[in-house]
Amino acid sequence: MNPYASHMGDKTPLDVISDTPRRLAQLVDTIGPERLEIPPAPGKWSVRDILSHLADGEIAFGFRLRQTLAEDHHLIQPFDQDLWAKGYSSLDAKLALATFAALRAWNLALIRSVKTADLSKSVTHPERGTMTFQIIVETMAGHDRNHIQQMEAIAGQSAGA
Repeated sequence: MNPYASHMGDKTPLDVISDTPRRLAQLVDTIGPERLEIPPAPGKWSVRDILSHLADGEIAFGFRLRQTLAEDHHLIQPFDQDLWAKGYSSLDAKLALATFAALRAWNLALIRSVKTADLSKSVTHPERGTMTFQIIVETMAGHDRNHIQQMEAIAGQSAGA
């Protein structure tokens, strides 16, 4: 079972990942520049942190998608998101969003070009087990929705402030 699948609702993974850059930009505008760097609670990520994480995640997802297509039975290298996040405070939220959007456009072009037979090509994730190309795409979508929901909560707090 894909742990992120519950975040997608009734949308297809391709619909979700295609719409994410637009939705993120909309939320950034709603939240406003003064709130982008303020965590919603102690120990929680700010919008800047979420956007930086999504940009980093898009690099990782793109690499995994390409490895899945290019290499048989590849073993994915996991990463510690908290270690990667240590430098997020020095990054710019709007640059992170632009980076994410550009990488997502490139990854979408790849995903849309994949032949149906290649959707079942598999890799192994040390923590999640065997994953197919399709499951990686589904994971991207669920991951997007998870972080969009976090940003929607922050936007709600901003609107009520």
